[in-house]
Amino acid sequence: MDAPSSLVDLAPLTRMMLLGIAIAFGPLVWIGLKHRQASPAQRLRVLTLVTLFLTFDLVLFGAFTRLTDSGLGCPDWPGCYGAASPLGAHADISAAQSAMPTGPVTFSKAWIEMVHRYLATGVGVLIIVLAVGSWIERRRIHVHWVWPVVTLAWVCLQGAFGAFTVTMKLFPAIVTLHLLGGLVLLALLRAQSVAYRLGEPGSAGPTPIGAAQRGWLLAAFALVWLQIALGGWVSTNYAVLACSEFPTCQGSWWPAMNLREGFTLWRELGANHAGEAITFPALTAIHYVHRLMAYAVFALLLALAWALWRVPGLQRFARVLVALCAWQFLTGLSNVVLDWPLLAAVGHTGGAAALVIAFTGAVAATRSAEVFP
Repeated sequence: MDAPSSLVDLAPLTRMMLLGIAIAFGPLVWIGLKHRQASPAQRLRVLTLVTLFLTFDLVLFGAFTRLTDSGLGCPDWPGCYGAASPLGAHADISAAQSAMPTGPVTFSKAWIEMVHRYLATGVGVLIIVLAVGSWIERRRIHVHWVWPVVTLAWVCLQGAFGAFTVTMKLFPAIVTLHLLGGLVLLALLRAQSVAYRLGEPGSAGPTPIGAAQRGWLLAAFALVWLQIALGGWVSTNYAVLACSEFPTCQGSWWPAMNLREGFTLWRELGANHAGEAITFPALTAIHYVHRLMAYAVFALLLALAWALWRVPGLQRFARVLVALCAWQFLTGLSNVVLDWPLLAAVGHTGGAAALVIAFTGAVAATRSAEVFP
């Protein structure tokens, strides 16, 4: 679907790209100076880890942008009213804020939205450098250059979804896909960092585990993705407060829900498939399905942690898994009983992102023992 042309102004694109280069310059200089004696594979691994860290920050700041209702702080893309920063859009923002002091466009919301875009541009520049560096060093490293190129293509797709998030006025399906796309980017970068480590001289290679254990690992990872998608659907539909108590919801173990309306995916924010205001039972369904699925996910993740606790090379992953389960439970519970505090909401997104990183690292660093000679 093409974005409305009035909402896309490429005039500030060059200045935005220069800002992205400036943001990426610091990490690149640090890596070049601190690791100038390292091998190409080691430098690329460090660059991947730095990019992974900044992408994690980007995901958190994206959640902060959404939760502070700043997603339309600049209602065009990629700049702000055709300018590269809110400073150049002062008159337009002032007019919008004067007309609606608590509306979607204010100076604070504009700055939050643009900082998010600046950070995204910086991450994009680092990924370009990573792809180019991998191509140049492709004959001297053991990681195939295709993966960094796939990551570059994916970040471009993420940029497109970021544009659609604005131009389609926070369409829930697009916002949820944008969140999932950011987590896929984390997974791609984490897999590459593991591949660089395993490709270094002297590396013992992937950790062999039983076929059944690896099967459960992959199944749990798939279920985590489903749960994150459900959580994103809760957040993008602002359904967190549909149930404000725990463990029951609205005083019942099975509250009134409209599953069909709640999980009609292609509709505008706050509306049902007919364009009417979405009903409270639909919001309840969105919230409660996520909560019910959380019980199954927690049980499976804790069982997996127990099974991997004594597997050589996976004890750390098992401990991290238990810690992240506890973190997700506490932040999720805080969102419900403390009226959706901003810190807990951002922390809950951070926990989901950390689960993706941890699982990707474990999957990338292991192989079924049966495939080894």
